[in-house]
Amino acid sequence: MIPGIKNTLPFFYRLLLSIAAVFCFSPTIHAQLCNGSLGDPVVNINFGNGNGITNYTPTNAYTYTSSTCPNDGFYTITTSTSGCFGSTWLTVPSDHTGGGAFMLVNASVTPGDFFLTTVTDLCPNTTYEFAAWIMNVLARFGIRPNITFTIETPGGTVLQQYNTGDIAETPTAIWRQYGFYFTTPVNNPVIVLRMRNNAPGGIGNDLALDDITFRPCGPAVITTAIQGNSDTVNVCEGNTNQYTLTGAVSSGYVTPVYQWQVSNDSGAKWRDITGGNTLTYQRMPTNAGSFWYRLTVTEQSAISFTACRIASNVVAINVHGKPVVNAGPDRILFAGDSVTLAATIAGESPSYFWLPPDYLNDAALLTPNASPPLNMNYTLFATSKYGCVNNDAAFIKVAGAIYVPNAFTPNNDGKNDSWRIPYLDPLLGAVVNVYNRFGQLVYHAEGTTVDWDGNLKGMPQSAGAYVYHIHFKKNNGEVNMKGTVILIR
Repeated sequence: MIPGIKNTLPFFYRLLLSIAAVFCFSPTIHAQLCNGSLGDPVVNINFGNGNGITNYTPTNAYTYTSSTCPNDGFYTITTSTSGCFGSTWLTVPSDHTGGGAFMLVNASVTPGDFFLTTVTDLCPNTTYEFAAWIMNVLARFGIRPNITFTIETPGGTVLQQYNTGDIAETPTAIWRQYGFYFTTPVNNPVIVLRMRNNAPGGIGNDLALDDITFRPCGPAVITTAIQGNSDTVNVCEGNTNQYTLTGAVSSGYVTPVYQWQVSNDSGAKWRDITGGNTLTYQRMPTNAGSFWYRLTVTEQSAISFTACRIASNVVAINVHGKPVVNAGPDRILFAGDSVTLAATIAGESPSYFWLPPDYLNDAALLTPNASPPLNMNYTLFATSKYGCVNNDAAFIKVAGAIYVPNAFTPNNDGKNDSWRIPYLDPLLGAVVNVYNRFGQLVYHAEGTTVDWDGNLKGMPQSAGAYVYHIHFKKNNGEVNMKGTVILIR
C-alpha cells in the first residue's frame, strides 16, 4: 500500500452506493485523488536484472558505476548491496519484489534531480496513480533523503507534485511505497517524471529506488460476491455448478465498454474472455485450477488502448482436484499370515480411512497390516481439506499354499506356454532360480511375477527336466522350496 493512501477497491456490492464518498488521501498530500477503481500498471520501471547503465538519470548529474557501493554523485543498478563504507549502509539483499534489480544512488553534494524520464502511451484526460518504492540505505543517523516527485508536461508545466519529507532510517532493509495522483492533459498525454533530492549529499542521503508504476484511475468498478458475500469460492473437480458474476459501474462513463477477464496465474497475466462483454458473465464448470475473474471498463473512444482500462476487484473460483489415492497392488496372502497394504495418498491435506476395518491392525493407518481369513476387498477413502473425495481398492486373495506347476509346453499354441507360479505375490520378494541338468542358471526372477517362456537369452532350451529353487520370507520365518519342472516340446 502507498503510505497515506487508502484502499480504493472496496469489494461488497452494498458499498457501491457510497463508493463516490470513498477517497484515497493523505493529510500531507493535496493532489487530485482517485475516488474510483484502478487499472493495471501501464508503466512499470523495475530496472531489469541489473545489467548496467540506465537512461533515467539527468545528463551529467550522476555517473554510473559498476560498484555496488557507489560514491557521492554516483549510482548503480544492482540486485543487492552489502558492507558499504564500513557497513554504515544497510545490507539490501534484493530489490522490492525479490526477483530483479534496483537503482542505488549516493547523493551528490549539491541537491538536484537524480531521476528523469519521459512517459508516453498514457490516456488523455485520465487520472493516474504514480507510485515508487524507496529505501533509506543508511544504517545510522545522518542526512536523510528528502524527495520531491514532479509530474510535468514536456514544456515544463507542473501537473502535480509531492514531497516525501525526510525518509527515516530503519534497522533493516525496508522498502516504502510513496505515491500520489495526477491527471494527464486533454490534448497530449505525454508527461515528464522528475525526482529531485532536496537534501545535500555527504554523510548520508543515500537511497534505493525500485518499481515505479503508473496506473489509470476511473469510476468505481465492482464485481459482486458470488457466494455468501465472499470473493473466493472453493469447489471440487467435477462440480457442475454455474456461477453468475455480476459487475456494477458507477457514473462517469459516457459509452462504457465492458470486458470480463480471467487469470490462471494469480493475476500475473489476464486474458480477455470471448463474449464476456456485458455486466454479467456466466461461468461454466472447468477442470481443476485457480481461476481469477474481474471486469474491466473503458470508454468506447479508447477501446483500442488497453492502457485505459479500469479493473474491478477480483473474484476467485478455486477448483480443487480430488486426492490422489492408491490403495496399493492386489495382494496374495497365505492363510494365517498377514500382509501390509502398500498405499499412498497425495493432495491438499487429505484425511483417510479404510473400509471395512475388519482384520486390520489399525484402519486409521495409511499402510495397515491385514490378516483376513478369507478373500477381502479393502477400500481406502480420502477427503481433502476442501471436501473433495476419492477412493481406491486393494484385493487380498487368501491362498492355502503355493502351487508350483511341474510341466509346461512352450509351443505357442496358447495353452500352458509359460511356467508360472500362482499365488506367489511379487511383494514377497521371492527369489526364483531355474537350472538345467548341467547346473547352468537358465531363469532368474526376484520380487516379480514368475513367467518363464523356456528360453535363455532368446534361445529355446531343450526339452527335459529342470530344477527350481524358490526362497522368500514370511512373517513366521523363511521358506525354501525345491523341485523339478519338465519342459515339453
